[in-house]
Amino acid sequence: MVQISIIMGSESDRSISDRAVAVLEKTDYTYEVVVISAHRNPDDLDEYIKNSDALVFITIAGLSAALPGVVASKTKKPVIGVPVSAKLGGLDALLSVTQMPPGVPVAAVGVDNGANGAHLAIRILDLLND
Repeated sequence: MVQISIIMGSESDRSISDRAVAVLEKTDYTYEVVVISAHRNPDDLDEYIKNSDALVFITIAGLSAALPGVVASKTKKPVIGVPVSAKLGGLDALLSVTQMPPGVPVAAVGVDNGANGAHLAIRILDLLND
């Protein structure tokens, strides 16, 4: 069973996911890293979320950063958004991640801060295991 799923919007987000993986490697929590674009592969993303046994999703995306919101709209599980500094210093992605409509919550960490995304996922899972 995978407890944490790290979803990147594109392969160019790999360095950010590597920061999350470095944190998760120091724990006993299981994880996987996948690349699925909310824009280019919406059907694949739907199928992945539907079939995932992950308890927490870490989503990494830049530019419009639609990925966190799309994932959050399709699951009741916690979703953490990691905005990427692809353009505008990441401000565009940060604002996208934090401006979700009512009922579609996404927790946001700092721009390019994959490590904090992992730390937040660990805290969530630690609470569930208490």
